[in-house]
Amino acid sequence: MRAIAITEDHRMQFTEVPQPVPAPGEVLVDVVAAGVNRADLAQVAGHYPPPPGASDLPGLEVSGHRRDTGEPVVALLAGGGYAEVVAVPEGQLLPVPEGLDLVEAAGVVEVCATVVSNLVTEAGLRAGQTVLIQGGTGGIGTAAIQIARALGARVLTTVGSDEAIEVVRGLGAELAWNRRTTDLRAAVKEAGGADVILDVVGGPALADNVAMLREHGQLIIIGTLGGATGELPIGALMGKRARVIGTTLRSRPTEDKREILERTRELVWPWLADGTVRIPVRSPFPLEQAADAHAVLRAGGHLGKVVLRVRPVPGARAA
Repeated sequence: MRAIAITEDHRMQFTEVPQPVPAPGEVLVDVVAAGVNRADLAQVAGHYPPPPGASDLPGLEVSGHRRDTGEPVVALLAGGGYAEVVAVPEGQLLPVPEGLDLVEAAGVVEVCATVVSNLVTEAGLRAGQTVLIQGGTGGIGTAAIQIARALGARVLTTVGSDEAIEVVRGLGAELAWNRRTTDLRAAVKEAGGADVILDVVGGPALADNVAMLREHGQLIIIGTLGGATGELPIGALMGKRARVIGTTLRSRPTEDKREILERTRELVWPWLADGTVRIPVRSPFPLEQAADAHAVLRAGGHLGKVVLRVRPVPGARAA
């Protein structure tokens, strides 16, 4: 089968590899499209190896058809998505949300599961609370803004340009700031602070994030784009009786992922079907142009998800 492999010198190579053999409890999925995530960039660079037993090919989410039933599905993976066929534990499959084609669906499951596991399960975000979402135009950010707003929360967010401010406000953010030109710490404190912060920056933002939390606030760290280490102001954290939580999704056991996906389907799939939540998808790249897709993600500034098209889909839509 055709796939993207990672070379020893950290490049992506379009090549032929053997089809996976499903283990007990796994099913084969013929892939139509694959979502591109920042974890893929880190894996190619040699900084984020797959968990033990997972495919060494990049790719954490796909859409396609179950080979045994033909059913259109989306799959959450620990690796292997940049290929024509994947083997997936059955508990990590969901039906394609109603109204989405398979290209759109390829960019849905990882971001929605990430947001639900962090804002809903970990933070218990509820109506009336204020959440600050760092990076509002990316895949996680666009999903988080809309899901938080659908939960009844007040949403604050950051973006990389003045032009993007109106875009994220259109998604449901009440306030948005250009992180390149704004004193974010002062702006958020003036807005009343945040009960929950969803952060992809990591260590360098620790002090500012703690300062922006309200009493009993929760800082959820899901990325380290700015660096993996930083100075934590413990006194301020204690004074606010706040919490700092670090999470990942990729390395969790299948049973955990199954529970997260069940909650995601229950909560978010109806919102995707009725248009309450919509994950924007950039025009897809062919699988063999995975390096170009990574360049878009690396540069940032795009809206929503970047997707690889593995097989042609007649009539597929993309935004």
